[in-house]
This record gives sequence, structure tokens and C-alpha cells, in this order.
Amino acid sequence: MERMIIFCMLFFCSSMALTAAPHKTAKYKQLLKTIKLLESLVKEKDAELLHTPENPVDECLFTAVTCFQKGIQKLQPKNSQVNSTFNHTIKVLKFSFSDPGKHCESTCESYEKKKPKEFLKSFAKLIQQVIR
Repeated sequence: MERMIIFCMLFFCSSMALTAAPHKTAKYKQLLKTIKLLESLVKEKDAELLHTPENPVDECLFTAVTCFQKGIQKLQPKNSQVNSTFNHTIKVLKFSFSDPGKHCESTCESYEKKKPKEFLKSFAKLIQQVIR
């Protein structure tokens, strides 16, 4: 009887681990779509340049995501017609990303500043890196 209970618990735990990974991947794929949508809504002319992490090493992923989330708060809609869609899209991009606990030497300010659309393209690349 004890073996059966242990087997059932082991089966349940392994099945939960298998379903957690696809859910996380689906979440990041949705974030990727949201970032691409935001590219068409963001103000490009006379916009503030943003610190843009590019190709961060694994121990700096958390720092890079944090930099992107800070930068997203500085984006502006390209016109008043897209304002409500823009604001909703920005809210979707507020997500939690777990810190792997590794130390990263770089800070947001150490990254080069770029235009908003380049910033968003780099953010999309980072999310694709996380998905893999």
C-alpha cells in the first residue's frame, strides 16, 4: 500500500512538472506578441533614448529584464488614438521574472541607449532567449 501511495505521489509530481514548462513557454510567447504589438504603438520621433541590454549572459538575464521593465515605463504612445491600447499593452508587460540568484556585474546604466523601437526589438530577442 505504501509503495502505491509513493508511486502515485511521484506520478503526480512528475506530471505537474511537465505541465508547468509549457505554461511558462506560452506566457513568454504571449509577452513576445505583446512586445511586437507595442512596436507599432510607440512614439519614435523625439522620444527618450533607453538603456538597451543586448545579448546578456545568463547571470545577467534578471538584470536585463529589470532594465527593460524600467524602460517600458518611459515609452510614450505615438498619438492619442492609440493611447488606450498602448496603456493596456504596457500593463501586460508588467510580469515577474524569477531571479536565478547569480550575481551580475552590469547595471542598466552600463547598456547603450537606443531608440524605442530598437529597445523593443532587443526586448523581444531577450524573451526569445528565455523561451529557449
